[in-house]
Amino acid sequence: MEMTARERAIQKDFSERMDESELLNCMRCGFCLPACPTYIETGFDETHSPRGRIALMKAVHDGLISPDDEVENSLNVCLGCRACEPVCPAGVQYGHLLEEARDIFNEHTHHSMPVKAVRKTVFDDLFPHHNRMVNTVGMLRFYQKSGLQKVARTIGFMKLFPENLREMERALPEVPNRRSMKNRPTSAPAVGKVKAKVAFFSGCLMDTMFLETNNATIKLLQRAGCEIVIPKEQGCCGALHGHSGEKEKAKALAKRNIEAFDQSEADYIIVNAGGCGAFLVDYGHLLKDDPEYAERARVFSAKMKDITQILYELDFHKQIPLKVDPQIITYQDSCHLRNVMKTASAPRVLMQAIEGAEYREMEKADSCCGSAGIYNIVQPEMSMKILDHKMEKVVATDAHTIVTANPGCLLQMKLGIEREGLGDHVRAVHIVDLLLEASE
Repeated sequence: MEMTARERAIQKDFSERMDESELLNCMRCGFCLPACPTYIETGFDETHSPRGRIALMKAVHDGLISPDDEVENSLNVCLGCRACEPVCPAGVQYGHLLEEARDIFNEHTHHSMPVKAVRKTVFDDLFPHHNRMVNTVGMLRFYQKSGLQKVARTIGFMKLFPENLREMERALPEVPNRRSMKNRPTSAPAVGKVKAKVAFFSGCLMDTMFLETNNATIKLLQRAGCEIVIPKEQGCCGALHGHSGEKEKAKALAKRNIEAFDQSEADYIIVNAGGCGAFLVDYGHLLKDDPEYAERARVFSAKMKDITQILYELDFHKQIPLKVDPQIITYQDSCHLRNVMKTASAPRVLMQAIEGAEYREMEKADSCCGSAGIYNIVQPEMSMKILDHKMEKVVATDAHTIVTANPGCLLQMKLGIEREGLGDHVRAVHIVDLLLEASE
């Protein structure tokens, strides 16, 4: 069948923009298959595996197939968890290929007016602007505290929404007040001897909806001996944009953050959200072709560390007594923290140092929970299948506390607890909040 004008334009961009050498690096060996959640959940459908998607990209690149709806759907169903990368013997950078392919498809998609409005609101008008994030999250607090939430649930208003959104509403954390979200520090001194100077990437959702986790992060860094700089001009990392086919907007946000952190003179840049960290680490790749920012992006990315890694390296767990009430804890890896930032052992060492906490490793803790940014909203069926299987592994540990290192994973675990009816004896917490609880 002859390609449409749109398909010809997409094929042309695939031919010109996709990294052919990276596409050819895939040896079709299949090592990625057992690591891919969507391959497993679709009953071992090759079009929903990493090597299958790469084969589709290569075929579009070579003009052998049309970039039709089936190809686009295969790419969209991918979680982008990048679990395929650590197990790939050829070291294929699948995540980079996926983002470029999605960006090409999006550039040639004529969205309906409602979709255009939503995308503009989210990508242009909300996440890049801290004050607007504060105002939006502030409205959520009003909903929670004014009695509207109780009324909405009582009269059945929430039944007008899809089941997954109703469940998410019940799993939302208590939102901080507007004043605390606006009055943010720009620095914090070390407690005791200064061991390192760090700059803290505070993020957008983390510095609003998850404000208390950011506050806990600052306290832990101080106690670990870190002098902290928190650049005021920083903003959204751009991960949501980069994963959703808005690459140019992601680049603009990256440049803004590089500018903000350039003057910090910090030894490290610390992040407490695995999804953000993975995108920040990739700034070097994102801006590799920009003559002004390529080297600055490389230096920026090289300084990135997760909060658990810096605490481990500074022996926080050896120098600060850690104790909680007796409980069983387990850990759900942030895919991007593990697969991109290569941080897996540090959080486990820190948790195992807590007196009173019996750590039990969850089977397949390194597999995705189904959150994946906004995946649980745009691909709810697949997301809930993955989450339900994840909760089977959680229940098998008999854990009282599920620990995560990423806000999306945290909300997904809270959602899983809600779906399983475990709220009376199981909680989900960010590892930073658990460590602060254990150190006080």
